[in-house]
Amino acid sequence: MGWFETAIQWILNLGAAVFVPIVIFILGLLAKMPVKRAFQSALTLGIAFTGMNMVIGFMSSAVTPATAALAESTGISLPAIDMGWTAAASITWSWVYAFAFFAVQIIVNIIMLSFNLTKTLNVDMWNVWGKALTAYIVYFVSGQLWAGFLAAVVQIALELKLGDMFQRHVEDLTGIPLVTVTHPMNLSAAFMMPINKLMDKIPFLNVKADTDSLRQKIGIFSENSVMGFIIGFVLALAGSYSISDALNLGIQVGTAMTLFPMVSKLFMQSLSPLSDAMSDFMKKRFNDREIYIGMDWPVLGGRSEVWVTLILMVPIFIGYSLILPGSMVLPIASVLNYSIAVGGLLLTGGNLYRMLILGVITMPIYIYGSSYLAPILTGLAKTTGAVDVPEGNMISWASIELPELRIFLAEAFTGKVWALIGLVAFLLCFYWLNKDMNKVQLPSERYAKINE
Repeated sequence: MGWFETAIQWILNLGAAVFVPIVIFILGLLAKMPVKRAFQSALTLGIAFTGMNMVIGFMSSAVTPATAALAESTGISLPAIDMGWTAAASITWSWVYAFAFFAVQIIVNIIMLSFNLTKTLNVDMWNVWGKALTAYIVYFVSGQLWAGFLAAVVQIALELKLGDMFQRHVEDLTGIPLVTVTHPMNLSAAFMMPINKLMDKIPFLNVKADTDSLRQKIGIFSENSVMGFIIGFVLALAGSYSISDALNLGIQVGTAMTLFPMVSKLFMQSLSPLSDAMSDFMKKRFNDREIYIGMDWPVLGGRSEVWVTLILMVPIFIGYSLILPGSMVLPIASVLNYSIAVGGLLLTGGNLYRMLILGVITMPIYIYGSSYLAPILTGLAKTTGAVDVPEGNMISWASIELPELRIFLAEAFTGKVWALIGLVAFLLCFYWLNKDMNKVQLPSERYAKINE
């Protein structure tokens, strides 16, 4: 097992911006792309990931101090420290069985492709740690290692089906053919589904409300740069910043909001040639069968609805953490909750009104999910020494992805009836989501008739 762990660690050390393009380059060669073209596509993809991560990091580093100042102004402290997803990933990789989930994901994907149970080839191996985290949570709670591995298999299968159902929506939102998003955080769209269906009954919420449509109604205030400036400025004032510092934060958020769509065009530039080559290859050799390329969520990073939702939800997230009974975690490092923003984007087709309502309604799930995770993550960190835990404190991840599924799986393996009911309810919602996403109109067409 030593050589396997060494090889996987070498891959992890490369980083997603290097490893994923290598996979794309190999796929391009297998699809008979010219070497020069395959290399250019892979290189551009690496640049796209690096650029997107730089802009995300820039905005996070600007917003996080304002968030901390806003939280500090309340004078309330909670027992668990939010260390964000990076610390959660580091702690997860320290688990002795974590590396095995690379093999588990590859095997499950190959089996499902072989039996036509999915069209998605998930190349987002960088997020394998999310499956390992699910397995560890289930193992920690149930005491059964096999249960942890089974839970990870369930998650992998659901991610692949998620890629299938959202592919045409991702293509419509990004313009990139045969590419989809398999990130596990989007599984939370299953529990958002009933709420979204209820909103179908409300006329006000059945109008086009993406940023392009809002531009026609509110003019300059819907421009990415202006929206970013206003949101950043108001957030800074809420955190008791001086006027000059608030203006600076407004400029920084406006800068990030302007750059996101520019960087996202590189994803289309890099992946479109590969998609065309893969399509031709599959049609010639497998009777017109389609294969979708499963990618990480930043492919959708050019949609400004994501960033508007993320920032507007910051005070809501903090407020919930302070007033909900049993809350243990104050969101700081992961106060930008991507699960709500990206999952909401795909579910609603970029309807900002709906995305914000979904965020307000479902945010408490993350408060309680991160509180549930705190003793588990703290225990693993102390056992392995992966992260220093301050004396008398716990650590957690405030915007933990798919908290509902992870909790239901963990507690169901202990025989808890409420968890079994919750798990069945989640799977039924997922089935409903799958059915609906395969027949509902594309984002660009969904609300058109009501606006005419």
